[in-house]
Amino acid sequence: MPPTFLPLDRLLLGNPLADWLSAGAMSVAVGLLLYVMKHVLGRKLAAIATRTSTQVDDAAAALLSRTRFYFILALALRAGATVLVLSPVIREALQDVTSIAVLLQLARWGTGLITFWLHKWARTRDGGDERATSATINAIGALARGLLWTVVALLALKNVWDFDISALITGLGVGGIAIALAVQNILGDAFAALSIVLDKPFDVGDTIAVDSVSGTVEHIGLKTTRIRAIGGEQIIFSNADLLKSRVRNLQRMVERRVTFVVGVAYDTPADQVERIPTMIEEIVGATPNARFDRAHFTRFADSALEFEVAYFVAGNDYRVYADAQQAVNLGILRRFSDERIGFAFTTRRIIHIAGEGAHGEHMHRSTAPAADA
Repeated sequence: MPPTFLPLDRLLLGNPLADWLSAGAMSVAVGLLLYVMKHVLGRKLAAIATRTSTQVDDAAAALLSRTRFYFILALALRAGATVLVLSPVIREALQDVTSIAVLLQLARWGTGLITFWLHKWARTRDGGDERATSATINAIGALARGLLWTVVALLALKNVWDFDISALITGLGVGGIAIALAVQNILGDAFAALSIVLDKPFDVGDTIAVDSVSGTVEHIGLKTTRIRAIGGEQIIFSNADLLKSRVRNLQRMVERRVTFVVGVAYDTPADQVERIPTMIEEIVGATPNARFDRAHFTRFADSALEFEVAYFVAGNDYRVYADAQQAVNLGILRRFSDERIGFAFTTRRIIHIAGEGAHGEHMHRSTAPAADA
């Protein structure tokens, strides 16, 4: 009995051989096109990104590098299947596989964007120490990636497996509220850390003053910020409490304003008193890093004629300020000595008025200076 052969137009799954060949050719063409786009276009974008200052081409190159082979394969198979007549079961399975591949690729692209922008933002922080704040940056990235993958998982449950996610979303919402209430203090500090890192009222290495504490910021963590005080001890603030305080960032001073008072004796001649502001202006003007503002004879104090002096010191370095103030003080001391102008000091003059004593002695009127304690 001669062998029987299936007809060439019904070889496999109800589709003729020509359709299978067409489907295979289309799948290969789409796959090769996507693969070439991934590599060739990715290399060109990477080359362009090195020559431009914009971030769009950098982000596009990073996304293309994260395109996975299973995504290209799924799209190629789906394109080839369009010319075939498939059973509902096979077509639905192919659609589910394609949907999963697309969702996974979207998640990969989203993760890449989060990582790219976090690294870019960390590199462009002004004066900050990326290593010291890496815990906060990593926490922000983990939170964003966790939210992204949760959304992707919910979409997969809904669109691929037709799962009713309403109850799941409700449960996640109630559970999230309960967890938030349980750890609200920790979350408050974490969000305060996020605010510090994003808004940057200060950076690691800045000298700040909080209430009566002054020091240098050593570490900005998820819950606490650590400051090395001027006295050498480390002071730890919770982030939430720190943001509720008035923080003075001394590091960002462009110049420091200095005011002080000079007192001269009451027996100083009026002509010399009138020339004292000019003397002080000359002294401050000759001091490095100092800019004169004003000097005025302001008031008659109890024991002195007082002059108020104000000037500016360039920069925020305390040593520069201290050197300038020392130079000004020495200049005033030398100039007043040359001009024979006496500095005032607190005195008390006792005036004793007396008449005749009980035994007829004659008592006299006298004055005597006494130093005030």
